[in-house]
Amino acid sequence: MALYTDGKVAFVASSTPAAQEARDALVGRYGDCGLESASIIVALGGDGLMLETLHTVMDRNIPVYGMNFGSVGFLMNEYSIDALDVRLRAAMPTTIHPLTMRVRDAEGNTHQALALNEVSLFRSSYQAAKVEIRIDGDVRLEELTCDGVIVATPAGSTAYNLSAHGPIMPITAPLLALTPISPFRPRRWRGAILSNRASITFLINEA
Repeated sequence: MALYTDGKVAFVASSTPAAQEARDALVGRYGDCGLESASIIVALGGDGLMLETLHTVMDRNIPVYGMNFGSVGFLMNEYSIDALDVRLRAAMPTTIHPLTMRVRDAEGNTHQALALNEVSLFRSSYQAAKVEIRIDGDVRLEELTCDGVIVATPAGSTAYNLSAHGPIMPITAPLLALTPISPFRPRRWRGAILSNRASITFLINEA
């Protein structure tokens, strides 16, 4: 399946001078139809810009082709101004599956959101939180004492998850990373890798 078929390309870039200069050069050569009319978006920056752009067009199901102007660039391709149409036609599409998050707060209100990179739960004060973790309804950890816990997709595995010493996962892997943030007890627990079909529940023993 080709990403690029009708020439309706829009360019977005991070705020760095190099990325902005590259965007201007690409627009000068290939034009820019604007985000509202685009059938594909070229993002110039790092993984953060890629995830932000994917969030922006999530409801429109528009492919995003990234070129690296960031520090990691796990989700990005190498930058080149030449033969963009050829590169877009040759690109292999990857489907990214977002996490669905449902939260019930202290007042009993329910909130729902989609996350492309991760869902993070943080302690609410200077004291450590205590969290029970259930996977598919079964208690897997009766109490995690920590600053927080992350559930990351492969797309988000190089972001906050990596900073918290979680694993990097291939972008096409049907997996999720469950990663504690500054765990105190169990001290040696470093998280788990789960199926992306798993239902993960955090029950708050102490916030």
